[in-house]
Amino acid sequence: MSDTSPVQYWYNTKTGEVEESHDRSSWTHRMGPYPTREAARNALDSAQRRNEEWEGEDADWRGKD
Repeated sequence: MSDTSPVQYWYNTKTGEVEESHDRSSWTHRMGPYPTREAARNALDSAQRRNEEWEGEDADWRGKD
């Protein structure tokens, strides 16, 4: 039986490297999965951008500027 799953990518927060489906490290140092190598490479920037958006939404919800 062969695996026909698409390749997924993870960002390793310890090494700063992008890892593929078949060769990934412990979950304690992984962000993902991401559909492309570039998306995984930009994992920290994406997470920071989402956090800033959520903080803004929280402030709006609380009625703060």
